[in-house]
Amino acid sequence: MEIVIVPDAAAGGELIAAAIADLLSAKPDALLGVATGSTPLPIYQALAARVQAATLDASRARICQLDEYVGLPAGHPESYRSVVLREVVEPLGLTEASFLGPDGNAADIAAAAIAYDHALAEAGGVDLQLLGIGTDGHIGFNEPCSSLASRTRIKTLTRQTREDNARFFDSLDEVPHHVITQGIGTILEARHLVLLATGEAKAEAVALAVEGPLSAAVPASALQLHPHATVVVDEAAAAGLKLADYFRDTYAAKPAWQGL
Repeated sequence: MEIVIVPDAAAGGELIAAAIADLLSAKPDALLGVATGSTPLPIYQALAARVQAATLDASRARICQLDEYVGLPAGHPESYRSVVLREVVEPLGLTEASFLGPDGNAADIAAAAIAYDHALAEAGGVDLQLLGIGTDGHIGFNEPCSSLASRTRIKTLTRQTREDNARFFDSLDEVPHHVITQGIGTILEARHLVLLATGEAKAEAVALAVEGPLSAAVPASALQLHPHATVVVDEAAAAGLKLADYFRDTYAAKPAWQGL
């Protein structure tokens, strides 16, 4: 696992966007796994700026969701399909034909989750998966004590997660209780995992995930098992890292040819 400490969220977004641009240059039809929420917005904004400036051709890229609420009406503005279309697919000049996501309104949610797992495999697997981290250490919607071998499935959200996401709705009561999420085992199959964390509120979770023991109680600690995982944090989110100086020195000495 590589830890990269950046000055702020904008710098993190630019760094990750550059890595995605390099990937698309080498593999134009790469399958990019995207996360939702406010944290990854600087990444998508930096990518869109490159597309608009004609320094990045993303026309053949494919996009896939990390998770989806269960039960929101089709086209609901806060369904993750709507969010990804609005924040990623449309700004990059893509169409829904390039998009993979689970069906949160399926009659059989368990079957829909399994079908999505199969669809990712049939698409050749995820080349780069973007991740955020919850204040309780969750990735995707794999809440604490999720199996580290879990596959895409339905999960019940904790009250803390629902409260964290209530800012996107008119009230806490409107936040769904259930989601379909890629499991930790599914996430770990992506070729490159990139987690971005910003802000003081994420500092404890980042420290536990990066420097703590591998534990289902901190699902993000599963990134320790991955051969190519990158954790990008701003100074506020890095505040709890005991080895912060080492991480800075390591990144400063990194050969340019290695990339992110």
